[in-house]
Parts: sequence; C-alpha cells; structure tokens
Amino acid sequence: MTSTQVFFVIFFYFLLLLLISYLTAEKGENQSKSFFTANRSSKWYLVAYGMVGATLSGVTFISVPGTVGKSGWSYLQFMMGNMFGYAIIAYVLIPLFYSKKLISIYEYLKERFGMTSYKTGSFFFLVSQTIGAAFRLYLAVMVLQLAFFNDYNMPFWVSVLSTILLIWLYTFKGGIKTIVWTDTLQTTFLLLAAIWTIYTITNELGMTPSSMVKTISMSQMSDIFVWDWKASNFFWKQFFAGIFITISMNGLDQNIMQKNLTCTNVKEAQKNVLWFALAFFVATVIFLSVGVLLYEYAFANNIRISERTDELYPTLALNYFGMFTAVVFLLGIIAAAFSSADSALTALTTSFCVDFLNMGDSRNSNKKRKIVHIMFSFILFLVIVVFRAINDDSVVTDVFKAAGYTYGPLLGLFAFGLFTKRKVRDSKVIFICLLSPVISYILNIYSIDLLAGYKFGFEILLVNASFTVLGLLLISDKK
Repeated sequence: MTSTQVFFVIFFYFLLLLLISYLTAEKGENQSKSFFTANRSSKWYLVAYGMVGATLSGVTFISVPGTVGKSGWSYLQFMMGNMFGYAIIAYVLIPLFYSKKLISIYEYLKERFGMTSYKTGSFFFLVSQTIGAAFRLYLAVMVLQLAFFNDYNMPFWVSVLSTILLIWLYTFKGGIKTIVWTDTLQTTFLLLAAIWTIYTITNELGMTPSSMVKTISMSQMSDIFVWDWKASNFFWKQFFAGIFITISMNGLDQNIMQKNLTCTNVKEAQKNVLWFALAFFVATVIFLSVGVLLYEYAFANNIRISERTDELYPTLALNYFGMFTAVVFLLGIIAAAFSSADSALTALTTSFCVDFLNMGDSRNSNKKRKIVHIMFSFILFLVIVVFRAINDDSVVTDVFKAAGYTYGPLLGLFAFGLFTKRKVRDSKVIFICLLSPVISYILNIYSIDLLAGYKFGFEILLVNASFTVLGLLLISDKK
C-alpha cells in the first residue's frame, strides 16, 4: 500500500467524521449543554454499539491479538470478571448518577464528603484518563507512522500532532453528541477489520469455517485458565480484577459514564450497559481469534515474528494480506485512534470545565470550553511523545498497570461513600489518596520477597483501593 493511498484513506475517512460533526453539533446558545450531556436524548442501542469501538480502541485492536502468543486466551478470564462489573454499574451506579442529575460523576463526592474529596476524585480521573488515552492513541499513531509518515521522513511527533489536530477539529463543537455518532461509525470499521482479517487468513490457509474453529480451539494459544496462584494471570486474580477494574475504568470514569448519561432515562442507560457488555465480550473473543490466526499464518509462511507483539497485526495486515485487507485494517486502526482519543478529549474537557471551572452547561461557557479542549489536546500530545521515548513493554499491560495505581483511590472513595455512612475529615482526603498508590507500588515491587513468591497482576487495583478505604476509615467519624 503506497503512502498516497494511505493519505486518501485517511482524508476521506476524516471528511466523513467532519460531516457527522456538522450534522450533530448543536447550534447557538445550547452548544455547551449538548457538548456535555447531548441533552440526554441519545438512543441506548446507538450508545451501546458505539461504546464497543471506544472501549476496544487500539489496545484491543493491536495488543490483544499480539499477546495471544505469550499468554494465550488468559485475557478472557479478565473479561469474565468484566461481565459482573458491568452488572454492578448498571444496577448500582447508573441509578445513583441519574437520581442526582450529574454532569460530572465526581460531583457525587462533593455531596458525600466535601469539596477537597470532589477535586481529588476529579484530579485522579484527569491523570488516569490522560495516561490511558495516551497509551491507546500511541498504538494507533505507531501504525500510521509505519504506513504513511515514514515515507515522507516525518518524525513521530508530527504524526501525533497531525492525528490529534484532526480529532480536535471534529469534536470541539459537537462534544459528546458528536462522539455518540462517530463511535458508531468507528465500531463498524473496527469489527469489519477483524472479521475481514479472519476471512483473509482462512482463505489464504485454505481453511473452511469448521476447520478454522477447530484450529483455534485446539491451539495451545487458546488456553484460557491459569490455576497457578503465584502467576500474575491466575484465574481468581484476573476474575476479581476484571470486576473492579471495570467498575473503576467504566463506572467511575467520566469518559464512559458521560455516554451512559446521555440516554433518556435510567432504564435506557441500563439496557445500554448490559447489551454493551455482551457485545464487548463477543468482540474480544473475535480479536483473540484473530490473534491465534495471525500466529498460525506467520508460522505457515515462515514469517519472522517481532519480539514486540504489538507489531504483529499491523506488520502482517499492511505487508502480506493484500491491498483491500490493508485498507480495511487501516480504516480499523484509524477508527481505533480516533475513538479512543475523541471521547477522552471530550471527557477531560467536561471534567475540568465542570469540576474545576464550575462551568456546568452555562450558555456563556463556549469560549472557555474551547480553550480547555485545546489545552488537553496539547497535554495528550506531550504525554504520547514522552511515552514514545520510554515505552519498552506491551501496551495492553501498561494501560492496566497505570490504571491500577490511578484508579485505585477513585474506587476507594466511591466504595467508602456508597457502603458506609461515616463522615471523613475532608481536608485530609487528598493525602490518603496520594499515599495509597505509593504504598501499593512499594508492595508490588517487593511482593515476591514479602509474600512467598506472590506476584501481583491487575488486582493491584484492589490493594490500592483497600489502602484508600483503610485510610478514609482512619480519618472518619460516625455521623
């Protein structure tokens, strides 16, 4: 695929997104209200379908197929926990947030504990979302660098800046209302890329649908369960981590919850969450299947596999599967890039405007909101460039490692607020939330020596949240 062809694929896809932005952006004085909440008029099935693409992002699209070679389908253990996590979101958090008519979900912390807790919760979200979005967007830009920018000897930072600029252009007016619709388009391209890749590989290897299913099911790379309690991907560690990471990274994340809160009412939002959970699980199985087939194709054709597993899918798709598959893959990765970053930018803008600037849906807030949108675009750009300089691990692991430390205090705050009636000394909350990740990090480093060889995995989030709850208990009093 030539760089010119890549350019035209990106160009026409971007024009399509601009058209959607133009058609969905609210005009006039209600623009900020639409940007933050979409006037709570979104159809649940549209939100659910679009959220699949936003949640998959570049991490699932590239990293999950790549990690199959090292850890098989053990990631599915984590996804099993996800399903329980989404049920808790649907029946506990959704009713709570709707009953209080929140724009930013962290406003709950102000009502429950006080202003310091409110700002602390929002701050941890801003840090978490910036890191997570940067990791996800990095993967997608890496592919664009290989497919287009390298041919013109453009440095990586130009690729990042160009991508973020394109995303900013179609989100700065429409906000979450535009995101709901563009996510739908992006989900379609993501799933189309995965399904077409499966078709291409099975056709190349002469597989029938039944032989493909047999090849995947019989492969050692399709092993799901790990029962070694010391392993980082031990089943129960993965399962419970899946539950609480889902609650933290979806239920307590403004990025995801902002979309849920655009639905008309609680029942519509609950249907959205539950159907999305099922669709997301199925989509993950599809991408794990893609991973097995990618390795089978590489083995059958004696293709050297890079130690960096994130490069497996893009390398094969762009160089071995033919023009049409390369175009479909490129559309998928562009969709992954845009769907992860556009909703992140919108959520970061919303949280900062509402939680720190107290803007709400004021009719006179458009100018300030646009400045904040530009600010977070630039911050995201800087984080990605820095990550490019230091990254040396699988991105799918890095995302959840970071989340274990930054989402832990959020999970602890909300858990303490929901399941106790104690009143905390609000001014001390920020110190507890800063100390808990530090203690968790130290414990994680020395866990093998301190805990008879035990290695923490994603469940470090639970440890972090537990330290936060314990700290809040120490600075609390009965009402």
